Amino acid sequence: MEKIFDVVIIGLGPAGSTLARLVNGQEVLCLDKKTFLPGGFEKPCGGLLAPDAQKALARFDLTLPKSVLVDPQLFAVRTLDLPSGLTRHYQRFYINMDRQKFDLWLHTLIPASVQVQQGAQVTRLTRRSDGCFEITYRQNAQEHTALARRVVGADGADSLVRRTFFPRYRVRSYVAVQQWFKEQHTSPFYSCLFDPQETDCYSWSVSKDGYFIFGGAYPAQDCRARFERQKQKLAKYGFQFGVPLKTEACRVLRPAGWGDFCLGQNGVFLIGEAAGLISPSSLEGISSAMLSAQKLAAALGPRPCAAEHRRYARACLGLRLKLWGKRFKCPFMYQPFLRRCVMRSGLASISIIR
Repeated sequence: MEKIFDVVIIGLGPAGSTLARLVNGQEVLCLDKKTFLPGGFEKPCGGLLAPDAQKALARFDLTLPKSVLVDPQLFAVRTLDLPSGLTRHYQRFYINMDRQKFDLWLHTLIPASVQVQQGAQVTRLTRRSDGCFEITYRQNAQEHTALARRVVGADGADSLVRRTFFPRYRVRSYVAVQQWFKEQHTSPFYSCLFDPQETDCYSWSVSKDGYFIFGGAYPAQDCRARFERQKQKLAKYGFQFGVPLKTEACRVLRPAGWGDFCLGQNGVFLIGEAAGLISPSSLEGISSAMLSAQKLAAALGPRPCAAEHRRYARACLGLRLKLWGKRFKCPFMYQPFLRRCVMRSGLASISIIR
C-alpha cells in the first residue's frame, strides 16, 4: 500500500521550518533543496533581523543562540539618495546575523517525528484522481515520488507550488543581486541606497564578520548591468569593493495590493513569501514567514477540508492588513521628491559625532 503523508512541506526557510516545528497530529514530510553544506546555501539576504522578526521570535519564546550572531552589531543606517547626494543617518534596531546559521538553527528545532529530506529538488507536482497530491523530486541524482493529502508551498518568491496550482497569480517581482567582498572600510557600516536610475526599489550594504556585502533589488531586465553601474557610482561616496568573493541572485516579490496575497485553496497552502507575504517597503519577510506558518499550523485539522482554508485566511487577515498598510509608507521612501523632502527635513535622523 502506498504511504500517504498528511502534509508535505516544500521548502525549509523560516516559513517551512516553523510550520514543521508547530504542526501537530499529522504525518509530515519536508522536502528542501538546500543541504546546508559549504556552497549549498546562497540567498541574497543582508542577514539583518528586523524588529518585526525579533518580535515573532519573542512570541514563540525562542532565544537566538550566540552562534548565529556576527560582528559588528550596528545601531544606525546610513541612508543615501544618489541623484541628490543627500545622506542621513537613522537609528535602527536590527540584529546582524549569519543567515545560513539562522536557517540551520530553525531547522534544528524541527521535531524528530517529522521526516526531512535535504538536497531534494522538487520537479513536478500533480493532483491525482483520488484527490491526493503526487510530488516528484530529485535527490542524489535519483528521482523519487511522495504522496500527500495536503501540499504546503514554503518555497519562496519563485514558488513551484504557486506556479503549478495558481498559474494566473502575478505579483510584482525583482531580481536581488548581492556580492561579498573582503572588508576594506576602516569603520564598518550599514547603508540603504536609493538610485531611481537603476531601480525603483532599493539597495543595501552591510559589514559582517570581516566581509562587506553589497546588494540590491532590480528590475529583471539588465539586472546585473544595473548592479554593476551602481557599484561604480558608489566609489565617490567612499564605498570600497575590491574583488568579489561570491555573487548571489534570486527572485524577490514586492506586493503592490491586496490581490497580491495568495494563501491557496483545495488542499494547497502557501506561506511566507510564496504567498506574497513580504513587506512592500523593506522587503522584510522573516516575520511574515514565521507568523503565517504558525497560523496555518493552528488551522490544520485532523482531516483535509475546506474549513482549513477559511480558518487560515481569517487568521492571516491581520497580517495581510499590516503588509497592505505598508504600501502607504512606500511613497515617502521611493518617490524621489517626497524622499528628499523627508531627508532634507532631518526628521527622525541622528547626527554622527566623529
